[in-house]
Amino acid sequence: MTPQPTQGGAPPIAAGRLWAAGAATAVVAALIAVVGILLARGVFDVPVLAPEGEGTWGDADTMTYALFCALAALIATGLLHLLLASTPRPFEFFGWIIGLATVAAAAAPFVAGGNTNSKIATAVINLAVGTAIGTLLSSAGHSAARGLN
Repeated sequence: MTPQPTQGGAPPIAAGRLWAAGAATAVVAALIAVVGILLARGVFDVPVLAPEGEGTWGDADTMTYALFCALAALIATGLLHLLLASTPRPFEFFGWIIGLATVAAAAAPFVAGGNTNSKIATAVINLAVGTAIGTLLSSAGHSAARGLN
């Protein structure tokens, strides 16, 4: 089904396709978080998001972290939808916003307490999640809004 032009002459957006991609991106973001934590704890023995005695899976913080990563992907989908509907050159703005948010998320562990290995592992996980969200949604946005710059 071809998207219909929106009110005011804004470019058409295949919203269903965009939000389906956003949901898939949320799953990917959550899985990156879980796999990153498993690798950090299980392979490198770095206590990310849990005290050292908690084991590879740690406590409920792992799932909470994964859910927040999924929520970040859904928020980014909403942002992209808003930009596509209202902003000239939406992909440039989206790239800048997601890029800066990813840098902030990667830097955030270094302003908190904890050991250096935990900070580095958390920063790497945050960087991977942000990169995945940015690249997957940008690609989906291009597909959902053919002909936009």
